[in-house]
Amino acid sequence: HSVTIHEAGPMVGGMMRFGIPTYRLPRDVLDAEAQRILDLGVKLELNRKVTNIEQSMTEGGFDAAFLAIGAHIGKRAYVPAGEAARILDAVSVLESMEGEEKPLLGRRVVVVGGGNTAMDVARTAKRLGATDAVVVYRRTRERMPAHEFEVEEAEEEGVMMRWLETIKQVDGGKVTVEKMELDEAGFPQPTGELDELEADSVVLALGQEADLSLLEGVEGIEVDDGVVQVGSNMMTGHPGVFAGGDMVPAERTVTVGVGDGKKAARHIDGWLRGEAYEPPPKHEVIGFDQLNTWYYADAPRTVQPKLEIERRRGTFDEVVSSLDESNALYEARRCLSCGNCFS
Repeated sequence: HSVTIHEAGPMVGGMMRFGIPTYRLPRDVLDAEAQRILDLGVKLELNRKVTNIEQSMTEGGFDAAFLAIGAHIGKRAYVPAGEAARILDAVSVLESMEGEEKPLLGRRVVVVGGGNTAMDVARTAKRLGATDAVVVYRRTRERMPAHEFEVEEAEEEGVMMRWLETIKQVDGGKVTVEKMELDEAGFPQPTGELDELEADSVVLALGQEADLSLLEGVEGIEVDDGVVQVGSNMMTGHPGVFAGGDMVPAERTVTVGVGDGKKAARHIDGWLRGEAYEPPPKHEVIGFDQLNTWYYADAPRTVQPKLEIERRRGTFDEVVSSLDESNALYEARRCLSCGNCFS
């Protein structure tokens, strides 16, 4: 099939480029992966925002479309603030890191939220020179949606965590927070006890949502709680329009997004040919009794290289590196020695 990508921005990558810091995903790796796709013959049109999917399909003569617009809009919350308060959203801060002028966050930065994006912003602030990067989260660490390793690495780099607190007011360089406590059901409740933090900027990391304006007026499209509903074949309620990634109900990770694209491609191919794609049956889950545990006991473990703390605080170099060629080959051989996955 002839495939064309319409990219609204000046560079490819979407949320991988504008939502994941370079210390987690080096841009040379991202660019190389994108180039591999373009080398297949895929056509790329940058700065080409689709405002109406039906109109774009008609004008371009497209028989099908796959929508993967990501969640580029940061959710906002009302925070009482004075005129001098500097309140930003996390998505905009991370996106601006791809431009020539880096965001000016100041020396004291307060980040509100408990997800991976909150960790990313706080760690980015430290790398930009912030002396104090504080994450304020209204629940406990155990209920934090961020990955545990993200929290641990942030703490290693000097990010401070303030659990069971919420922002009440921002006035100039002062942030008023209220301490919370969990009720019997595990939900945070205000205590009335206030504290004050100094901050040059406050960054809200309260989640993201997709801009679905390109689907307005399209028959059959069902949107529930900000995401587009799709069938098992990844197609929306409008024939020929498929969707995946952050804009459909799923875990918002790169792995899931890539998987949605591959799955949708197979179903689009079947739909264009007039025959439903039937995925092959998956192999049974391999149990512990089927593993060659003797091999793992004798073989040395390979560990991914990790950047030392001091360099992490001052640079955007990759924190956890990939295995080098020799170690990757060794791990592949160790995997193949089991063979149960292929039986």
